[in-house]
Amino acid sequence: QVQLVESGGGLVQAGGSLRLSCAASGRTFSSYGMAWFRQAPGKEREFVAAIGRSTGNTYYADSVKGRFTISRDNAKNTVYLQMNSLKPEDTAVYYCAADRLFTTSTMKNPAKFDSWGQGTQVTVSS
Repeated sequence: QVQLVESGGGLVQAGGSLRLSCAASGRTFSSYGMAWFRQAPGKEREFVAAIGRSTGNTYYADSVKGRFTISRDNAKNTVYLQMNSLKPEDTAVYYCAADRLFTTSTMKNPAKFDSWGQGTQVTVSS
């Protein structure tokens, strides 16, 4: 497993931008598929975006496609989530997650990820 630490959350007005970072420990970061999930109060944790191991293929929830960009820097053991054109409905705690057995068929299922960060709050005001 890897240890994950998110940062970059905060309060922003609708239409604004934030960049989340997730720093991972360990030497095998590049062997993990990575994803961002979010959870709003009273709601289930939902998939936001994912990125493959070395190919860097990216995948997005329909609700964020065209506004959010996931990327990774394997040299820095870090995955990013650039969030533009933020909306109040994007308000949630955002978590990064790692999965050694990452596949496109399981990437939207939180139960398939074995390492999680502590989460970072994103609040978008209207």
